[in-house]
Amino acid sequence: MKKVLKWTGIVLAGLIGVIVLVALAGYFVSNRRLNMRYDIAVEPVSIPSDAASLAEGRRLTVIRGCGAGDCHASDFSGGVLLDDPLIGHIYPPNLTLGAGSATAGYSIGDWVRSVRHGVDPEGRALLLMPSSKFAGLSDEELGWIVAYIQSLPPIDHIQPESRLGPLGRVLLLTDQAPLPILSAEVIDHNATAPKTVTPEVSADFGKYLVGVCQDCHGQDLAGGPIPGEAPGSPPAANLTPGGNLGNWTYEQFATTMRTGLTPENKVLDPLVMPWPVALEMTDVELEAIWLYLSSLPPAPAN
Repeated sequence: MKKVLKWTGIVLAGLIGVIVLVALAGYFVSNRRLNMRYDIAVEPVSIPSDAASLAEGRRLTVIRGCGAGDCHASDFSGGVLLDDPLIGHIYPPNLTLGAGSATAGYSIGDWVRSVRHGVDPEGRALLLMPSSKFAGLSDEELGWIVAYIQSLPPIDHIQPESRLGPLGRVLLLTDQAPLPILSAEVIDHNATAPKTVTPEVSADFGKYLVGVCQDCHGQDLAGGPIPGEAPGSPPAANLTPGGNLGNWTYEQFATTMRTGLTPENKVLDPLVMPWPVALEMTDVELEAIWLYLSSLPPAPAN
């Protein structure tokens, strides 16, 4: 019996040792990725100051989701994206010029790197900054957005430091997170963004606009569980022709996006599906999105 207990203890000690070694290796490898520096040369964009440009910048921050409550907040003083001891604590920063500002010392190039490339002024990757959705943003639209944010009144709000928890590090190491934890790792930093994008009723323009939809509806837009939502929360709808949209007309789609009421008489919760954002969209933008969604291959819901 003593011999059995002895060998059992040895095996358990060995297993614990292996677990500790794997955990340490995972910690150091994830730290290396989190602290990697990216040397990215960028061309500055023009930052306008006229009232029309600032108004368009405000509108774009709404339809692009920049001022969402769980991102930078409607006043851009910073929000809470994730507050989970296992996955991590992610606090999008204060973008105004008040106390706690993350952008007070930003050059125009720093803005370009952060928005399009997902890195801070020192070249370190930003946590859960959805830059992969903004990498193709035109110079003109990026300039409008930055101009608007820079015009906001300063708000004093010091955010805690963002950090990944143990499960968040596992998701990073296994690339199993539903959204890129480090967009800087997946962006083509040598790609050239367009100077301008002409609004038009086309599937191509619709594709340009729907990036923000993919955060909830998935890369294939087939819906499913929404990343970050509590278990049991309503899933995101299938936006391909394989879902209810396959039976809708454009007029029904537009009405749903502007009233929150579907043709099936379902009332959309704006806290889950932020349909009021569409009130800021033009008819051209909505119809372009419809054309793009209609062009997708039908897919079963995720």
